[in-house]
Amino acid sequence: MVDFWDYTPVFAGLPVVAFDELRHRPDEPRFAAALADPASVAWRLGPPHDPGCAEHGPWCRCREEDFDEHLEAFFGRVDPARVRALIAGGFGLEVSESTAEYRDLFVDHADRLTGLRSLFFTEYTTGDSEISWIVQCDMVPLLDAYPGLTDLTVRGGGDELNLGVAEHPSLRSLTLQNGGMPGATARSVMGAGLPALEHLELWPGVEEYGGSVTVDDLAPLLDGRVLGGVRSLGLRNAERTDEWVRALAGSPVLERLEVLDLSLGTLTDEGARVLMETPGFRGLRRLDLHHNYMTEETAARVREVFAAAGTEVDVKERMEGAPWRLYPAVSE
Repeated sequence: MVDFWDYTPVFAGLPVVAFDELRHRPDEPRFAAALADPASVAWRLGPPHDPGCAEHGPWCRCREEDFDEHLEAFFGRVDPARVRALIAGGFGLEVSESTAEYRDLFVDHADRLTGLRSLFFTEYTTGDSEISWIVQCDMVPLLDAYPGLTDLTVRGGGDELNLGVAEHPSLRSLTLQNGGMPGATARSVMGAGLPALEHLELWPGVEEYGGSVTVDDLAPLLDGRVLGGVRSLGLRNAERTDEWVRALAGSPVLERLEVLDLSLGTLTDEGARVLMETPGFRGLRRLDLHHNYMTEETAARVREVFAAAGTEVDVKERMEGAPWRLYPAVSE
């Protein structure tokens, strides 16, 4: 589950501890425990901005320190070699400024963060930024620098976001969250050498915010030609969820999926009928449809059909909207 409106309290199965809070309350028991065992928590990095800054607002650069100084302070208190999970945010980016400078900081410190296995890059919430303002960069240097990384989440998009690493032997989970995914980004994932990948989550988003990914862009995955280890697939936050349902219904990839996440999107009764009429969907262990545009009657029928098949299904958060005004949960 991802909530763009709040900072995540758990990442990579670990409770999150904000390093900035620790510095101000080092004697609090949970912080003392985190210092004693840095691998027992996921660390959130990022100096806070001044929320009262009248000149810059939420993108304020009036911070106690720059991010590189914050990172050095973290290394001074926490053994970086024992850190397993990091959440990075609070970079102080201007609107539409690339994250490349901060990616390079992590690349430069890869020889210190030798135990890092899970990374959430650019955790900004609606209190910090609109998701469409987070302009990501080429992630290949980051993946190359951390061959032991098993879990990567990237929030933000833009034309430069590229995951086309030649070979990464360890990555098991990849999540790309944005308000609109360019087709080129999706194609870079299709061309990536990710033999260990088991979970893939993509947010197609909306055309207005750069979402140009199509069924053709994901054809190598849907046809079963690439990423053969994926058992959990998310096509979340989609402007046209029904189209993705139709594409999945006739695809070889459905035969090996255990979990399918179509949440945060625009599923209507039309897409729901395809889900219920296609036997392959009833072979799933879990189907997540929360935040949808089904009628109450159809949602009840979906629950019935999939409960009878032994599939755990979530149809909560039914939205109301005319057929020409259906919105995914996160766009701007």
